[in-house]
Amino acid sequence: MELIIDILSWIFLVLGSFFCFTGALGLLRFPDFFSRTHAAGVTDTMGAGMILLGLILQAGWGLVMAKLIMILVFSFLASTTACHAMAKAALKSGLRPHTDHDHNAEDSSSKP
Repeated sequence: MELIIDILSWIFLVLGSFFCFTGALGLLRFPDFFSRTHAAGVTDTMGAGMILLGLILQAGWGLVMAKLIMILVFSFLASTTACHAMAKAALKSGLRPHTDHDHNAEDSSSKP
């Protein structure tokens, strides 16, 4: 039984690391604020969440597990709320998301 828990734990840890890496790559590569906000949200919720699940499985029953669960719940609530608040503030300040239509209009206006 302990081997199964270790395997599941490592699967969660590796998947969480993958999501954190791809989220960081998205923060560097995505073109606009809203896309980058999405990448940050994925990193917070999926990456950190899966890493915390892997750590919960490794911790076993006890106080450490309870603390990790509280961190996981707080992280889910805080990160999604923060991403939503940032996007809403950006919209109120006048920043608009880029669409494919906007990108195509720019390309066609530069052609002779």
